[in-house]
Amino acid sequence: MIAPPTLAFPAVSHRTVNASFDGGDLTSDTGLLFLAQADQRLGLTDRMARVLLERRQIGKIRFDLATLLKERIYAIAAGYEDCNDLDTLKDDPALRIACGKDIHSHQALASQPTLSRFENAVTARELLRLGTLLSQTAVAQLPKATKHVFLDLDATVDPTHGQQELSLFDGHYDTWCYLPLLAFVTEDSGVQHLMGALLRSACGRSTKGVLWMVRKAVRILRECFPKIQITLRGDCGFGYGRLINWCERAGVGYLLAVQSTNPMRNKALWAQMEVAVWHRFNPADFCIYDEFMHKAGTWNMPTRMIVKATVDGSKVETRFVVTHASEGTAEEVYRSYTQRGDAENRIKEFKLDLLSGRTSCHRFLANAFRLLLHHAASILMKSLQLALSGTGYAKAQVNTVRVRLLKVAARIEVSCRRFLFHLPTSFPLHDLWCTLSTRLWTAPA
Repeated sequence: MIAPPTLAFPAVSHRTVNASFDGGDLTSDTGLLFLAQADQRLGLTDRMARVLLERRQIGKIRFDLATLLKERIYAIAAGYEDCNDLDTLKDDPALRIACGKDIHSHQALASQPTLSRFENAVTARELLRLGTLLSQTAVAQLPKATKHVFLDLDATVDPTHGQQELSLFDGHYDTWCYLPLLAFVTEDSGVQHLMGALLRSACGRSTKGVLWMVRKAVRILRECFPKIQITLRGDCGFGYGRLINWCERAGVGYLLAVQSTNPMRNKALWAQMEVAVWHRFNPADFCIYDEFMHKAGTWNMPTRMIVKATVDGSKVETRFVVTHASEGTAEEVYRSYTQRGDAENRIKEFKLDLLSGRTSCHRFLANAFRLLLHHAASILMKSLQLALSGTGYAKAQVNTVRVRLLKVAARIEVSCRRFLFHLPTSFPLHDLWCTLSTRLWTAPA
């Protein structure tokens, strides 16, 4: 066995300073235990494993499906989005205990080849069942008294860098990419939950898969909250006739931006002229809100249209939002629409903190499965964020929660009765750790 290297550092008080990787049962990710605690409360990975079909030969199985899911999802939540990281991390004592494995057994967790085969074995039918399960779990985290939610839709770009299936060039983003479709359910308090994640190729219309996802989301919300009121929000990529007509039939409210047309601009002429005249005598920022009834060729009926007119430099800019709402002024309705912009912060968390763009498998279905694994990791992290309500970290983003609460070093002591994690005595967030642990134990499923 090769001895671990010894590192030398500047001397202190005439004493040499050295470091060596021979500490034994140590971990730098003790907070993985919180993820396991949240997972056990939600029953997430166990339920995910039950919708997957076991195709391996029973006599050759070393890791059940639930263990593979736990290992992969916990690692993603902890910031290890690459399967190659598990070649080393599979021996981490905190991850092994979080996955329910004895750290002194001779069998480590699964390595990259096993996990890659696992990801590539999932079928389209299983992906549909997993997506439904994750959506149901996200909705179950809503408060029991929820009466109204916003369903926010948005698409994002996922650049590709290889020979991935269905990776095509998109002229708008000027790159080869996928275009995942994300759906967020937003409480009236502003708390947002990632409810759906659908991987799409860059080929075809931006509305591909939108109506299917909205139907599924509305069905799941109404199954959990039969009397809930749902308002759909989206930018101009989602304001099209089929979706608006379906919302009218299904009793779903909507606040959807639409691309301007000549008839719409003609009806908004008064607002454009007024804002131009105001800007002529007062260069300060100013905008005009107006409304009118409008029916496009593909709409079943005339619908209320909100218009916002502003001056950008020397040009009058107009934006249009179509809505079902008959109450509220034009400005109030438009401001309610603009609150959908906060979903972009959740997209940044999903992409930058949970690194959802790690869709580097060759097969499209494997990449779609990876996106769902990142969705599952976001649900566990949201569970931690909800448990931190009322503390100084109530609005902390995913990366802050990970760095401050999950990335904690510990020495593990093993006895015949317990695993004891010795945390740093000087750990500054000791009280917050105790609060989080207590709340995860007592919070309802």
